[in-house]
Amino acid sequence: MLNVAGIDIGSTYTKAIALNDKREVVGTAVRKTGFKLAQAAEAAFEELLKNSGLDRTAITYVASTGYGRYTVPFRNTQVTELTAHARAAVHLFPDTRTILDIGGQDIKAIKIDAEGRVKAFRLNDKCAAGTGAFLEKTARYLGLTTDDLGPYALRATKPVPISSVCAVFAESEVISHLSKGVPAEDIVMGAMVSLGGRAIQLMRRVGIEPGYMLTGGMTRNPAMVGALEANLKAKLNVAPDGLGQLNGAYGAALLGLRRVEKLLADGKPIPPTAAQQEPDKATTVRRWSAKALITKRFEPCQATGDCTIVEKVASKPIEAAA
Repeated sequence: MLNVAGIDIGSTYTKAIALNDKREVVGTAVRKTGFKLAQAAEAAFEELLKNSGLDRTAITYVASTGYGRYTVPFRNTQVTELTAHARAAVHLFPDTRTILDIGGQDIKAIKIDAEGRVKAFRLNDKCAAGTGAFLEKTARYLGLTTDDLGPYALRATKPVPISSVCAVFAESEVISHLSKGVPAEDIVMGAMVSLGGRAIQLMRRVGIEPGYMLTGGMTRNPAMVGALEANLKAKLNVAPDGLGQLNGAYGAALLGLRRVEKLLADGKPIPPTAAQQEPDKATTVRRWSAKALITKRFEPCQATGDCTIVEKVASKPIEAAA
């Protein structure tokens, strides 16, 4: 049986999913990304294999996506986040036309057509407080886990808005509200309502069209979903069984499977992985300037302590810059 994997290396979490040739989910994995992206991808892939009951030889093709997609050495191809999210969206909900993806460090609003092609997209401001990382930090400050955040916020009776769009100032607002005795659940829900308002504004900027879908880690947060739907005044489709958080990886896997099926139908071989395609770094020289065309080798030092440097100038003449 044919199996493919999709890996989404996000700023906060790395997600992986395996599909068989019937497009059924064989297994999934989610891990913290950290600072070493290649290691995060490898760890997520190993966990995916364990959860799927497969070994590496059973995975025919690997497609990566996310901002760390080029760091996956065992990938066969890479696709953009926008393309991956769009493909998974129309596969799960064919009527999808507008996608809202709330990630750890950014928010994306994507407008697509019936075939899953991206027509327009917008990203939030880099210093916006309306991201998953801000809510995660707020949860830690209140002594909560991210999984507790949604149910906790649903206990709110009088949410207080967080008006700052900068995460630093927004955090100061949270502290200020706490010092005034505002219940923590009202602060959390207020942060979600404020985040939801900014996210819906982003959707409107791409030319919002009915057929709404929410993706990203916030799909696991019922309070956040409710805040978004209240602001949008419409229902947001959310993938079942936790697939909302894995939407990017899911789309990458679907695109990878389609690619493999086409290659097999055309009688062509599966391309090698990125690591297999990478040229020998020892023979690769980046020539940024004339200096790079001069190689130096150090001769053994003399008894006097002098160390001769022999310069060998490349035979190819250096052309003057125009």
